[in-house]
Amino acid sequence: MSSFRKALKSRQKNHHERSQPGFRKHLGLLEKKKDYKLRADDYHKKQNTLTALRKKALEKNPDEFYHKMINAKLEDGVHIMKKGQEEVMTEEQKKMMRTQDIGYVEMKRVAETKKIERLKGELHLLDAEGKQRNKHTFFVDSKNEVETFDLANHLNVPPELLDRVYNRPTLQTLETKSIKGAVEPGSIKKLARERKHQYRILSQRIDREKKMFIISQKIQTRKDLQEKTKKVKVKKETANSAAIYKFESRRKR
Repeated sequence: MSSFRKALKSRQKNHHERSQPGFRKHLGLLEKKKDYKLRADDYHKKQNTLTALRKKALEKNPDEFYHKMINAKLEDGVHIMKKGQEEVMTEEQKKMMRTQDIGYVEMKRVAETKKIERLKGELHLLDAEGKQRNKHTFFVDSKNEVETFDLANHLNVPPELLDRVYNRPTLQTLETKSIKGAVEPGSIKKLARERKHQYRILSQRIDREKKMFIISQKIQTRKDLQEKTKKVKVKKETANSAAIYKFESRRKR
């Protein structure tokens, strides 16, 4: 039965919709089924939206109230806030808001600092990018010894481990004890990638902590400016530092 259907389907011709006849071209493009389907879907979508909005309006609570009912008005179908209705905040309220902002930023900064310290404790800053290279100076008695100096032999370590600043066992240790940890080149490369990723995270957290410290300083400066005390600007505010003011000293009573 399936083979008969396939044979029948292969003999059927594809249906092609006719184009606009020449004498009707002045009426525009003749709508095809795909065009009608797009238009119908758009129409039904709009009808469903209107139905949902009507249902929402009918089910709305008539006793519902919110402040924009008295602070806004409708003009040409657009909600516009009335002038003179902005919230008026006292100086005490502004100071409280500044204090809350500083407290929140400081809380996040302290949390970031703890994460940085934990990461530093785990990584020990070994072979980190941008870290100053350690220097180890060896002293010899003659120029001949300088030319024939063999660092691997002097340190009694394999030549392959000279570039490492950590986990560099001596030949005597390797003879008496087995190596613990990853020794395969693939495993070593994988651990190096993971360590590099951890250093990148540490660098990002340090930058974030610095930015939070700058934000905290700027908020504190704005809070201090609300005090009714004579002040002189010493340094302008920049992206990396808060503005510096010199305040008139007052004797506390």
